[in-house]
Amino acid sequence: MARIMGIDYGTKKTGIAVTDTLQIICTGLNTIHTSDLFSFIKTYVEQEEVEKIVVGMPLHKDGNPAQIAYLVVGFIRKIRKLYPAIEVVEWDERGTSKAARDIILQSGTKKSKRRDKSLVDKIAAALILQDYMEQNHW
Repeated sequence: MARIMGIDYGTKKTGIAVTDTLQIICTGLNTIHTSDLFSFIKTYVEQEEVEKIVVGMPLHKDGNPAQIAYLVVGFIRKIRKLYPAIEVVEWDERGTSKAARDIILQSGTKKSKRRDKSLVDKIAAALILQDYMEQNHW
């Protein structure tokens, strides 16, 4: 079975999460500079079989697109063009960054580590992917 990748897209940094090959467990994989995102994905899909990419869509509480939503839409279009064999799914990411910060706080992580935004991005990507999997009865 192939993996599913989750992406928490940001203007500067992007969080990446993946499932195991049985698509049972999702794990925060990495946080990378967004400028390196396409290179990262290219390398990853050359090394691992990926059947689907779930991209968090930034929405306001009322459901309207957030300010950077147009960047996410552009990213999704480019991914679909570069990897037509991989299904790309938009997924509501509302609340994932706050939930990620709460998880980090509850884990007892040291204050210096809690300030590390890259940790938040990676966990937010895992939460997006986990929510997708739960909603689709994985």
